[in-house]
Amino acid sequence: MPNALDPGYFNTLYAETADPWGFATSAYEDAKYAATLAALPRPRYASAVEVGCSIGVLTARLAARCDALLATDVAQAALDSAAARCAGLAVTFARSTLPLTPPAGQFELILLSEVLYYFTAPDVDRVAAAARGMAVPGADIVLVHWLGPTPDYPLTGEDAVAAFLTAADWATVTRQERTPQYRLDVLRAG
Repeated sequence: MPNALDPGYFNTLYAETADPWGFATSAYEDAKYAATLAALPRPRYASAVEVGCSIGVLTARLAARCDALLATDVAQAALDSAAARCAGLAVTFARSTLPLTPPAGQFELILLSEVLYYFTAPDVDRVAAAARGMAVPGADIVLVHWLGPTPDYPLTGEDAVAAFLTAADWATVTRQERTPQYRLDVLRAG
């Protein structure tokens, strides 16, 4: 099993191309973002955090549902692109490396989309503990993860989500959806 991916991995990706996963142009990503937003249990959130915002494509769409949105990433180039894309929106950007430096604050919505498989199983446990600290009572935690092969990552999407769900015994699963490409899980903090 590979080790958790460090920020250098992502810095290299963004140095090679501005949109390493085709977030801005992929029909798959567009449909997944629509499904993610449709799965949010509330029409609006006073406070939200998006962990691993990348270049901010989903961030821009999520901002319309949030009074205040904190978007984080480990790669400064990604944050710079996201900030340009979201100029004029109620979004704050911060560099954060979970689980070592979780975003400061507490939130009604915590979005972990396409990030958990970059961690080892013990680190996913620490991410779940960090999420608990970031969650206000009754917060929604949304997980969205690719189910295809992840040979360079420490975990598969299935294994990463399973580890998070086990570690997040302080939250209740309220919704689970699965497509051939990804799974979407919604939890409510106790």
